Amino acid sequence: MQALASTLRAGLTALDLTLSDAQVDSLLAYQALIQKWNKVYNLTAVRDPGDMLTHHLLDSLAVIVPLRRQLALMSPSAKGGAVRLLDVGSGAGLPGVVVAICCPEIQVDCVDTVGKKAAFIQQVAVTLRLPNLRGLHARVESLTDKYQVISSRAFASLADFSNWSAQALAPQGVWLAMKGRHPADELAALSPEVQVFHVEHLMVPGLEAERCLIWMKPVDHHGVSPGC
Repeated sequence: MQALASTLRAGLTALDLTLSDAQVDSLLAYQALIQKWNKVYNLTAVRDPGDMLTHHLLDSLAVIVPLRRQLALMSPSAKGGAVRLLDVGSGAGLPGVVVAICCPEIQVDCVDTVGKKAAFIQQVAVTLRLPNLRGLHARVESLTDKYQVISSRAFASLADFSNWSAQALAPQGVWLAMKGRHPADELAALSPEVQVFHVEHLMVPGLEAERCLIWMKPVDHHGVSPGC
């Protein structure tokens, strides 16, 4: 555990991300929960703790600074008070649980069509005492609540992701899609009603692989630019 903690702290420094000791402990406890429940629920194919730290925790932590930056650009009216984030196809809770730990001011809902995975998120929320985290067993198309940010990590094509979750996006809200290499084909297949306003390349500490964030929003037909 001490080696994992050292690697995590070094990764946080590389990401220019400052967290409290309690948040670092929560991240490590979350990974331990994934390992424990993985034996029964098959949450991830990654089994080695070191690989899990890099491929899951640090990969998800790489979005925190860009997310905070984007939220800072949103107008108060767009935020509507408390910011809500929906993590679609969340699986083991990546990046949703990581966002909930790092950003207690954000209400995070993790939705998955697999009941066991939604139950795992609920267990994480209870065990780690995260009142801002909730697991939802549902299809994203069925959700009626509104969210300022809708995220996904290796969930579906950009077109499907934006189409399936469009009704859950709050006015002036944004989509945040975590991808590997630059998805040129997926970008070309997007609806004309969806605008990509930023593509951000990420460097994940210890991970020799391409990573990028695709920021999207609905095309505005009224001359007001949503989200940024």
